[in-house]
Amino acid sequence: MYKTLAEQNDLAKRIEELTIRLTNVISVTETAGEIDVSQEVFDIFMEMDYYKEHPEDVYIQDIPTDRLGRKNVIAILRGKKNNSKKAISLLGHTDTVGISDYGTLVDFCNKPYELTEKMSEIIHTLPTHVQEDMKSEKEDFLFGRGIFDMKSGDAIIIALMEAISKDLENFEGNIIYTAVCDEESNSAGMFAAVPELNRIRNDNDWDILGMIDTDYMTNEYHGDEDKYVYVGAVGKLMPSFFVVGQETHVGESFNGFDPNQMVAELTKKINMNTEYCDIAEGQVTLPPLTLKQRDLKPEYSVQSAKTSTLFFNYATHKSTPDEVLEKMVAVAKECMQTTIDDLNKQYKNFCEMSKIEHKVLPWKEHVITYDELYAKVKEEMGIKLDVIISEFEEEKLKDEKMDERDYSLALVEKVHSLWSDRDPVIVVYFTPPYYPHIFVDGKTEKEQKVLKAVKDAVSETESDYNLVYKNFFPYIADISFAAAPQGEDTINALKHNMPGFGTKYIMPLDDMAELNLPVLDIGPFGKDAHKYTERLETNYSFNITPELVYRTMVNLLSGN
Repeated sequence: MYKTLAEQNDLAKRIEELTIRLTNVISVTETAGEIDVSQEVFDIFMEMDYYKEHPEDVYIQDIPTDRLGRKNVIAILRGKKNNSKKAISLLGHTDTVGISDYGTLVDFCNKPYELTEKMSEIIHTLPTHVQEDMKSEKEDFLFGRGIFDMKSGDAIIIALMEAISKDLENFEGNIIYTAVCDEESNSAGMFAAVPELNRIRNDNDWDILGMIDTDYMTNEYHGDEDKYVYVGAVGKLMPSFFVVGQETHVGESFNGFDPNQMVAELTKKINMNTEYCDIAEGQVTLPPLTLKQRDLKPEYSVQSAKTSTLFFNYATHKSTPDEVLEKMVAVAKECMQTTIDDLNKQYKNFCEMSKIEHKVLPWKEHVITYDELYAKVKEEMGIKLDVIISEFEEEKLKDEKMDERDYSLALVEKVHSLWSDRDPVIVVYFTPPYYPHIFVDGKTEKEQKVLKAVKDAVSETESDYNLVYKNFFPYIADISFAAAPQGEDTINALKHNMPGFGTKYIMPLDDMAELNLPVLDIGPFGKDAHKYTERLETNYSFNITPELVYRTMVNLLSGN
């Protein structure tokens, strides 16, 4: 009944050919190279006999809102066995991170064979773990920007579809492959793809059973020999703090309230604190990590800063935006009170040392959310606030290069500037982007089928590797947008506390909720994504990964 695709079609060789071909195209995120690689993917499909006969089943999807004119590529295969209405969604991204880290080797970063040879010539200069891999008799690596993250993953999907297209009479079900742009930055490609997947499903009356991403897989710890298939996806929020102090001359330091001191206390309390790890089914997210911390004084002077800002990467497995917001408000209150208490202690010591009268400093703990800030200002200004903010956003949106994070902060600053209360305060909000976690725990029939399909695929695939399937793909990826969180409180906490949501940062939440797919990641194996030593292990990636992807698809589509 089932022979391996490798036996049927010499699949591994074809995957390697396509991997090299795609890696040859430099497609750094937010550059014109992304358009070039989308065209390359489209051209590869158009070389196949099936798409010569059915050109309507592969097309380039324009993204009208994208200032760079980037595209997605969507390819469809229609199996003929039993005229099935079942479908599977396959996902890959075609952009990469930058190439400046290659230094003198930059001209070879997109040429895997040549770069691998160059790495051999300078092996003594490479990190020890890289040298060990290159000398390994068990593994064979190819180097290159994007070869691992994730052009080999795209090549696996394309080669599988090419092989399947040659025998559609014996293939049950339908495949929708989306090659998206902008995954490494702001997910513009995926945001455009989600409503398109809904359209394809509705137009064909298909039941999409799940989404398989072939993004990369690597060791989870040093010495880890397991190879993983992931069901579900980790989520990401960016809880942020706009901290307002009281400026003062440095010669009168106790007359002010330094916002940087409050920010430092927040960092001390939250950063890398395992108290904020999110645990589900025994799997643990990494703790929060600062992604930006700075005061907002534009010039140097001997006046202390008035405001500061800070935001964290916060990974989730089960915590929702409203729950995370509640935690961050609580810790902000604790940190502000700690700062006030410490200032009072230091001021009392200073007064005793200076033999001057001591009085308790006037500062009070005050922490609010952005939604609460907006409500307080609107209570004072009425509808006029909405008009002012609308005009402010309209002006800011003219600057297409303005970063979503800077835009969000600018809105917080603007609303606060209109408030009559000038006392120190911490405003807690969310900075874009947001990646929902997807927890596939078998509560629905569709989830049960996905869990069984991947479990059977792992057990059926013969290899010398220890194959393990786990919950939660641990890296931020576009599969998070295949579904949306449920519950009005959860959605409102996100929308109302993420300044710029719906204007600068446009996430298709309703379309995500409609799509509502369980997700998997079955990726090629390699190491050092986003580093100049990025490398792909070829045996597992070209032989085992495609078997796992194919078997999972067949198991799902056949209903076995």
